[in-house]
This record gives sequence, C-alpha cells and structure tokens, in this order.
Amino acid sequence: MDIWEQPGWPSFHWNDAALIGPLAEARLNQGRWLGRMQSLGFDLQRESQLQALTDDVVKSSEIEGDILDRASVRSSLARRLGVAGAAAKPADRRTEGVVEMMLDATANFDASLTAERLFAWQAALFPTGYSGLARIRAGAWRDDARGPMRVVSGALGRERIHYQRRRRRGSRPRWPPS
Repeated sequence: MDIWEQPGWPSFHWNDAALIGPLAEARLNQGRWLGRMQSLGFDLQRESQLQALTDDVVKSSEIEGDILDRASVRSSLARRLGVAGAAAKPADRRTEGVVEMMLDATANFDASLTAERLFAWQAALFPTGYSGLARIRAGAWRDDARGPMRVVSGALGRERIHYQRRRRRGSRPRWPPS
C-alpha cells in the first residue's frame, strides 16, 4: 500500500516520545557541525558545502536508479555557488535540472510546497518534455489519458514495472493537502 493510500492521508500522526531522543541527538550533532564550520575559513566552508551538496545530489539520484556523473554535478553546483576554479566539467541538461531542484529544495526548505513549485521541479527535471523516448506532461498533474502512471526500469522490451497506479475515474491529487 502506498503512503497516499493510507487511512487519514495526508494527515500524519507520530509518537513524540519515540522521536524526541533521536531528534535531540541530531540537533546536538548539527550544533557541533555548525560550530566546526564556523571555525574554518570561508574557502573551506564553501568547499565543505560543495562536497556535501555534491554527495547529496549524487546519492539522492542513485536511490532513484539515476547515476549522475560526480564531476558534472560538482561543476554545476560550483558554478551556482560561485566557487572559483571548481567548475571543471560541463554538465548536461539532466544534471543541471537535478541540481536546480536540489538547490531549491535545500535553500528554500521552509517555503511552501505548492503545486507551482512541484511543477517547476518537474519541468527542471524534464526540460524537453521527454523521459528517455517517452513523452511526458512536464509541469502539470499527470492524468490517465494514456493509461495509468507507471514506474518502470530496464532495457526496452524487458522493462520491469515497479509500480502502477490503479486507475481512478475523474480523480486528481488534492493539492495542497487538506
């Protein structure tokens, strides 16, 4: 069952007592890390930020099965962060789109997650309106006009379907969640 099919979606409930300890530990480690960063010079801070963001973009993409070239990701990030001399390799459109989306998500983490923002991320990830050879609706809600939405991987003709949304008549995601 997908998260959006859970009873009570999108209203989440959690156990405060179970989360307070791990959250406090994470906050303590964050404070220690920030203290160490302040003791470094500006150039080392920028380099650390560049390294952390590069790792974040590459690893997040790997989770989705999308392997990005580390040097291209680093170059794209360096150019955007103004780190001189670090932008050594040009990045392709796909890498640029992932970097744009990740920078917006991390730099504007406290901004509302609106339909417009989601559509902008999708448009950055699929600037041509294609995912491989398949035409997609970028920057809009998906519909079932060409069949149900699927998450697929594998070689052409030997695709593996990881997920297929059940068809629902006239339905569209509720956004923002109420």
